[in-house]
Amino acid sequence: MYNPFFSSMMLALESQKVVELRLVRLAWGGRESVAEMQSMVVEKIHASIEATSMLMWGGSPEAVIARYREHVATNSKRLSAA
Repeated sequence: MYNPFFSSMMLALESQKVVELRLVRLAWGGRESVAEMQSMVVEKIHASIEATSMLMWGGSPEAVIARYREHVATNSKRLSAA
């Protein structure tokens, strides 16, 4: 059985880790900082377009949350490795 509250809560918790990692990267400054700022903006735009199109084509809010969690996991892995 799917629990939307649990998925939403997990997305919020996982996102906090990415926010922390990004803030550290931004605090260090330099080229990596500028690249991270640019990628944040581009990622937000792409994610909003993807979520909108998923919903317009009949996708469920649960599917959108699951996709956002995939993006967050990818970012967390990328930022943790650096």
